[in-house]
Amino acid sequence: MNGRLDGKIAVVTGIGAGIGKGCALHFAREGAMVYGCDIDLDAARATVDEAGAGSIHARRVDLTREDEVADWFTAIAREVQGIDALINAAAAAIFAPVETMRYHDWTFTLKAELDNVFLCCRAAWPLLKERGGAIVNFASANAYVTLPGSYAAAHCAGKGGVLALTRQLAAEGAPHGIRANSISPGPILTAATRDVFLAPEMNATVLRGLMIKRLGQPEDIARAALFLASCEASFITAADLRVDGGATAL
Repeated sequence: MNGRLDGKIAVVTGIGAGIGKGCALHFAREGAMVYGCDIDLDAARATVDEAGAGSIHARRVDLTREDEVADWFTAIAREVQGIDALINAAAAAIFAPVETMRYHDWTFTLKAELDNVFLCCRAAWPLLKERGGAIVNFASANAYVTLPGSYAAAHCAGKGGVLALTRQLAAEGAPHGIRANSISPGPILTAATRDVFLAPEMNATVLRGLMIKRLGQPEDIARAALFLASCEASFITAADLRVDGGATAL
């Protein structure tokens, strides 16, 4: 590692697994002090142990609860004066056909994929203004294209909302030196997606829709997030980086 984030302070959500864990570990290895959260505190602590040397601080936070998000960022503000990056990696979704999806499932998905991003960005805004920090949000290839056999109406709506929200955050943040960008991952192999993407029929469908014939890994996304959060991307804002193996180009 090259220490590309030496001396930087990053806040990363969803550090217990998947993309959030990959980002937290990658940022810590590049020198950042990471303040992370997850709804599963044991999983978050396992990530802390994997990183070692006190480079990641973990807290249990339900990001769909306004009070818990506010309390978390208040606690961070007591320890640091400003943050350099906010990485909104946490997400959860319920997949079901439109005609059978319960309204509760719809609202849960939007809370866990869109509302949580808004709540974190709003709470982090004063800390981001202190250092002219960067926001990295996570949309999805599903904000652009559909996957045959995937019942993802709520997920697509939430991630489409993330794209639009990120552009607005970039506009409002520019006078304060805040950059806001998003990443749209393609099919990423995580504990949450493994059973779906490795099922033979779905795996064949997914790979047919990719130029690069493999599933993505959390590290693929973490490297892109690191770039967008670093000074190397200082002239990039309101952009969406598609890290999707070419899925949205086919």
